[in-house]
Amino acid sequence: MTFNFDKMTDRFNTNSYKWSVEYEELPMWVADMDFEISPAIVNAMQKRLDHHIFGYTTVPDAYYHAVAQWFEKRHQFHVEKDWMMFCTGVVPAISSIVRKITNIGDNVLVLSPIYNIFYNSIINNHRKVLTSELIYKEKQYSIDFDDLERKLADPDTTLIIFCNPHNPIGKIWDRKTLEKIGNLCIKHNVLILSDEIHCDLSHPGYRYIPFASVSEEIAKICMTCVAPTKTFNLAGIQTSSIIVPNPALRKLVNRGINTDEVAEPNVFAIEAAISAFTEGEPWLEALLDYLIENKQLIEHFITSQLPQLQVIHSEATYLAWLDCRAITNDTKYLCELIRKETGLYVSEGAIFGGNGHQFIRLNYACPKARLEDGLQRLKKGIEAFQLLSNQGNDHINN
Repeated sequence: MTFNFDKMTDRFNTNSYKWSVEYEELPMWVADMDFEISPAIVNAMQKRLDHHIFGYTTVPDAYYHAVAQWFEKRHQFHVEKDWMMFCTGVVPAISSIVRKITNIGDNVLVLSPIYNIFYNSIINNHRKVLTSELIYKEKQYSIDFDDLERKLADPDTTLIIFCNPHNPIGKIWDRKTLEKIGNLCIKHNVLILSDEIHCDLSHPGYRYIPFASVSEEIAKICMTCVAPTKTFNLAGIQTSSIIVPNPALRKLVNRGINTDEVAEPNVFAIEAAISAFTEGEPWLEALLDYLIENKQLIEHFITSQLPQLQVIHSEATYLAWLDCRAITNDTKYLCELIRKETGLYVSEGAIFGGNGHQFIRLNYACPKARLEDGLQRLKKGIEAFQLLSNQGNDHINN
């Protein structure tokens, strides 16, 4: 079966969060794809729609079987039905777990730069953000294990929120790294909350490894959040799973999501998820081929047209992390200027913490023609920025 990812979809006037922009603008920021979803998923939701009754919805065994079968087949990770809990989304799950598993005033550790909403889930629940900054060298990131262990050893640190694959840098953590982090968490009695929502978006030649699959000991302290939403472009359907092998820990997590009222599905969440995991694989394989072509297009364009920028090495996701250090240390201003001058809306890196103030994040999950438009706008914006810089605008380079 062929799928038309080149179709220039129109998302204006659909209440799209991503596309809540002016008509002449081009949003390439939030992690939301501009492709039509798998026809199999559309058919499953249409069948549910045709029933014409939309009452309270339960989670059937077929849902858990679909999730377990997917992870067994694609990631060689055996998941028992009893380990899984439905939740309305990964972010609600994270916030609920932070509230239930930690205490007010506790440190919650993250490796920065990292998905910015993690900070909100910590701060809004009156916990303290503790960051261990990733080491950046030769367009790649790695972990500062000395710094990480010092912060895990702090008696106030009770939880680490991990990202695998890592957003925004697109890194897949290898087994050796996961094992080392997991064993440090065991040593210092720190629980692991692993956001693995981008797990199915690995690039060719790279294999995602579920954190909880590394060892039985690590699985006992690990809570994993997964969903079909990034993979199959279903963010608005609000469906996810929390996988917790440890029964005592699972009981706490389950109590938390039920207390917070985020454990009940909307009427389409189950059908969409089951269809994605049981019928969506051909669409996903075609998507991955298309995304890697888009990634290569970006890399070629930056190298040939914008050599003052660098695309960092990535192994997963559809998010390009662009190093702008050669022209500025203030990508907040850079992004504002690019949007003002060209209409291109990209994410400023500072919101992700760490050395993000020197980067921008660009979402390339869109038709090639739209990506080419975005890259031309990026070039125009960078050139306008550098022209202002050359004219001696003191607040640009600081």
